[in-house]
Amino acid sequence: MKITRIETFQVPPRWLFCRVETDDGVVGWGEPVVEGRAEVVRAAVDVLAEYLVGQDPLRIQDHWQVLTKGGFYRGGPVLSSAVAGLDQALWDIAGKTYGAPVHALLGGPVRERVRVYAWVGGDEPAELSEQIAAQVEAGFTAVKMNGAGVTSPIATAAETAAVVDRVAAAREVLGPGRDVAVDFHGRFTATSARRVLAELAPLHPLFVEEPVLPEHGHLLPGLVEASPVPLATGERLYSRAEFLPALTAGIAVAQPDLSHAGGITEVHRIASLADTYGAQLAPHCPLGPIALAASLQVAFATPNFLIQEQSRGIHYNKDADLLSYLADPTPFRFVDGHAPRNDAPGLGITVDETAVRAADRAGHAWRNPVWRHADDSFAEW
Repeated sequence: MKITRIETFQVPPRWLFCRVETDDGVVGWGEPVVEGRAEVVRAAVDVLAEYLVGQDPLRIQDHWQVLTKGGFYRGGPVLSSAVAGLDQALWDIAGKTYGAPVHALLGGPVRERVRVYAWVGGDEPAELSEQIAAQVEAGFTAVKMNGAGVTSPIATAAETAAVVDRVAAAREVLGPGRDVAVDFHGRFTATSARRVLAELAPLHPLFVEEPVLPEHGHLLPGLVEASPVPLATGERLYSRAEFLPALTAGIAVAQPDLSHAGGITEVHRIASLADTYGAQLAPHCPLGPIALAASLQVAFATPNFLIQEQSRGIHYNKDADLLSYLADPTPFRFVDGHAPRNDAPGLGITVDETAVRAADRAGHAWRNPVWRHADDSFAEW
């Protein structure tokens, strides 16, 4: 079996899909994208396709080595995301070829269902109580929210109180039997994070995500030591090597993204590395159906898995949603806040190719917003 064609599709709201076709008629799908830079990743996939076309798709580990290390300049979000989507597609082909779900190829399932959480509050959290109540009514046992919008370099008393009040409102709706995770999104400095974390502790967040920017990872050991709240990070880390300092710092939760951190091949290894540090896996995935399908395959085969992000109803999905490009939505019909195990071959989903090709003709040019402080200087989004 040989790879004969690789295509990419830039589809709303902000995603990029890839389709890998073989001469045996087996097709695999992946989701290689950097949000806001889909066109750039698309070009990277085209370059990597020069190597893959004509190759045996089942040599996944070897292809991963060549795609990630075959160029003198390595790493970074664009290359890692291009590799990630192609890697997902190759695993999809392997599962379909062997008639097995990817999680079986990874060693078999360790659980029957995967806990998922829902997003509430948007980029600048508002109307939380009503949104959380709706997710509880829908059966979810956990939600995640941004802690704040634009945040001063040293958070003011009002900004700090607002974060605590938002989480308190969430806890009031959720009660003690459900969870709230809080995303700082790198908007806080270490000084501000340390202050806010102490005040959030009585509200018992499941974890606080990206307490500081990834380039400030050298500050994580001090934050972990000072924080009474479990800390999570990793959506902007792209390899085992980049996760190692965060894990040695003592983070509680590793959050690699299946569409950024080298795909199924690398995230499966990151999960094993995290396990040696007693850290749990909670893959980042505010993306589309292929990224989520790949994430779930890893979750079913990962002993130290905690919870899965998913994008149903997320504030970014304005022109399409998680189910828009699926021929059958069944794999993402969550029951009591969980995704039941799916034993369909490959990634376990059927992509609606007609819908994807039509959406690609419309395309998108999604960009993240640029925020500014009151003095008009740049602010982290």
